[in-house]
Amino acid sequence: MLAVHGLGVSDGIAIGKAFVLRQEQLDVPEYNVLRGQVDAEVARFTGAVQAARAQLDSIRNHIPANAPPEAASFVQTHLLILDDRMICVAPIDTIRRKLHNAEWALKAQAERLVDMFERMDDPYLRNKKVDVQQVVDRILRNLLMLDHDHHTHVRAGEIVVANDLTPADTVILKHHRVRAFVTDLGGPISHTAILARSLGIPAIVSAHSVTRYVRHGEELIVDGKRGIVLVGSDARTLAEYRVRRKRILEERRALNRLRTSPSITSDGERIGLHANIELMSDVKAAVSARADGIGLYRTEFLFMNRPEPPSEEEQYRAYVKVARAFRNKPVTIRTLDLGADKQVDGGRAGNAQVAVNPALGLRAVRLCLNDTALFRPQLRAILRASAAGKVRMMIPMLSSQDELFQVLDLVDETKTELKRAREKFNPRIPIGGMIEVPAAAVSADLFAPYLDFFSIGTNDLIQYTLAIDRVDDAVNYLYDPLHPAVLRLIRLTIDAGRAARIPVAMCGEMAGDPRYTRLLLGLGLTEFSMHPARLLEIKQIVRASRASTLARAANRILKARSALAVHAAADALNDGKAA
Repeated sequence: MLAVHGLGVSDGIAIGKAFVLRQEQLDVPEYNVLRGQVDAEVARFTGAVQAARAQLDSIRNHIPANAPPEAASFVQTHLLILDDRMICVAPIDTIRRKLHNAEWALKAQAERLVDMFERMDDPYLRNKKVDVQQVVDRILRNLLMLDHDHHTHVRAGEIVVANDLTPADTVILKHHRVRAFVTDLGGPISHTAILARSLGIPAIVSAHSVTRYVRHGEELIVDGKRGIVLVGSDARTLAEYRVRRKRILEERRALNRLRTSPSITSDGERIGLHANIELMSDVKAAVSARADGIGLYRTEFLFMNRPEPPSEEEQYRAYVKVARAFRNKPVTIRTLDLGADKQVDGGRAGNAQVAVNPALGLRAVRLCLNDTALFRPQLRAILRASAAGKVRMMIPMLSSQDELFQVLDLVDETKTELKRAREKFNPRIPIGGMIEVPAAAVSADLFAPYLDFFSIGTNDLIQYTLAIDRVDDAVNYLYDPLHPAVLRLIRLTIDAGRAARIPVAMCGEMAGDPRYTRLLLGLGLTEFSMHPARLLEIKQIVRASRASTLARAANRILKARSALAVHAAADALNDGKAA
């Protein structure tokens, strides 16, 4: 029996035959065309783009009615990228100016875009390079007249093993009723991961070289929770996993029954469960999961893949749609969180140089205060949208009071302008700060008197506290949400909020990870914001927990002298030995 380890991104157990999906590397030709051939080459390129659009339209139109909103969302994202001038127009300019063939022109443009995304610090934004690569790959296949339908031979009940999967692949394979996905590449926020969680399919990504070790037709066991693929298991192992699979299916049915149940601990404490969203299509998933509101609306996606920033009116329309969808529930709009390395796609004007370390450079609130021509239209749009619902504004990456005061002054100036223009807005719009820089956590008590709420951004807080790049394979083993220093900063922030009588939420990945729910409840966290697909599982843990008992356990964990001791205590907490 062979065991291949990867990153489990969607819980569940699948047993079935392997279907190894092998995709050949595209051999992109590079040559020059004659002046008289330019129009024909441009027509060939536009034809390939039109064919790609028709293919994606067809996939979108055939998404099953009972599929989760994320399925259509990812296909729609590819259609938006396809219509972007950086993809559908820029290569034409290259063909005409440099006389490059269509494939070469597209490949060169794609490399520039991917390089831009590679330099982004935010993992959600950096992951968008995958979208670009997959859209480009679709156009290239049309230009090279290669087959797109490599997955049509998959049979129901099989387990797909592939190097990687596009959103379209994932949706189509679900329609073919495959039991699980295993890929060489990918991460916890890859499309395969997000869609697999939404579709309820066990999935493992980053199982390096799994396509080399598994052959067509071999019987596999996929353990999506532990991130293990077992090849050629014996009868005893198969029987054990069948029992576990049955138990998991029963637990999932119980989860669905919680959809309309309140999120209250067993001793009566109300816990807010909110959703993180990026696109308007994500709102459907949040509404379906009965989220208590939007805890994080990432506005930077309005600025992506475009040469100029969106207008105030375009931003206003996007924000109002979300506010109206949630009516009387809070919608927390984070102001622009882009950095110095993202100026080429509508995130910044001018010819700023790329920062050597954009994670520590001119990004988020620093960039907005440095370029108020970019910031002011967004402030106006958010304030105007506040008349349509319970809109809140959240400032990312605060590190000093001076930054906060500058933002508050700009907000006051914007309110005055709107009053003069007789524009409707909520003059008392709540303004909160993201606590994601250690300096802000340590001095949270200094920020609290001037803010209406805190939201802890654990992704960056952990990265900055431990001085590691969470996506660097050489050091990401050090990325530890349970590091004593991280837990102490979280506790400091919660205590500062409690002392100032302002709510404290958490919107980082830690908030949606069931391994940390009990500990966070014990630390006093009362608002969690996460991907909608995680809400029911977190709700189940909340309803089975006793906050007062968890508080005593959390206090003991904070006194632990090592990370090893913290992990052991957290495991005991999850096993019910301390709560």
